Amino acid sequence: MSDSAKDRDILDRRDFMTGSIAAAGAAAIVIGEAATATAQQTSGKEEARAGTIYTGETVQERKVVSRLDVADLEPGKKHQLYFQGVQAPGGQCWYVSVVVAKGARPGKRFTLTSGVHGDEMSSIRTVQAVMEQLDPKQMSGTVMAVLDIARPALESMQRRWPNSGRGIGLIDMNREWPGNENGASATSRHAGLLFNRLLKPNSDLAIDFHTGATGLEIAAFIIGDRSIPDVKTMTDLYPVGQMWDDAAYPGVLHNAFVDAGIPCFTPEVGAARILNGGMIDLFVEGTTNVLKHYGVIGGAIGRTAADAGMKIGNGAAPIIATHGGLVEYLAKLDEEVKAGQKIAVQRNMFGETVAEYVAAQNGTMAAYRTDSMSDQGTYWRSL
Repeated sequence: MSDSAKDRDILDRRDFMTGSIAAAGAAAIVIGEAATATAQQTSGKEEARAGTIYTGETVQERKVVSRLDVADLEPGKKHQLYFQGVQAPGGQCWYVSVVVAKGARPGKRFTLTSGVHGDEMSSIRTVQAVMEQLDPKQMSGTVMAVLDIARPALESMQRRWPNSGRGIGLIDMNREWPGNENGASATSRHAGLLFNRLLKPNSDLAIDFHTGATGLEIAAFIIGDRSIPDVKTMTDLYPVGQMWDDAAYPGVLHNAFVDAGIPCFTPEVGAARILNGGMIDLFVEGTTNVLKHYGVIGGAIGRTAADAGMKIGNGAAPIIATHGGLVEYLAKLDEEVKAGQKIAVQRNMFGETVAEYVAAQNGTMAAYRTDSMSDQGTYWRSL
């Protein structure tokens, strides 16, 4: 994949991809660029010292906090809270669901996030399933789940946050991190509140769960920078078949964590808008392995990347549609392909073949569009 900013803008990870290839090869790491904080924002250490702030409200019998310090919570219990996020146009705040499993003994503080995109249901269910398995009385350390970060997007099950600050528009929240509490959009302010007052002060390690976008089918894979020792350790504990060894894009949540000194990566749990039970189980097993490795919970490590024969790629091979028409795929997800192999054919409305598409390099199919119609210029992004 090209290192140029122009190419990074064109090759967005989840926008209308039609084919994807994972390949080991020359390193091409994109370093995430975090937004500059304003003078009004406080440091992580200052936030941690500030302690928990309860607003005095309860929502569905759960207390609301505007700042959380997990050290204030009772050990050996699970705690359900709402975090008070940014205000909606009508003046009410958006509340984010938070579950904290506080171990009976000290240890690592893990944060599991989901719902940064509103159409990613399997990512939410994966985090829920991990939390269901935890018994705080038998744990060391803390596991905090933040389940529905982009609530306005989730309410309509769409990828982007509907914003009205500069006229109606849709904002991809996973290009806004670490946010800005005094930012120009509600999305940026919401990200700033969560990152400064909830995520950063309570995390030693983090995992940000996602899925593919609506209209995209993907294999089980992971995105992260394996040059970070803890990221390599954690991702090697997942029994999935593919990994993109790269920091990915500026503004994504896992890069904001990394820039704050908190190792983090992104699992991709299948397609959007559905619950993919098989993939959920894989990522629950991997996350449980991580918690076992770091001593948060006990038990034997299950299947890992070695068992799954994980292929590690750090390049992208884009395939751009040269015509409009119906696309038929000739290679399946996780199928190994060779450079020059035909992987798709495109036909016009008369059924005539107008284009054939081939793999640009050796690799493994990781994603394709589920929409059978393709505009001219629609790209396929490859791993």
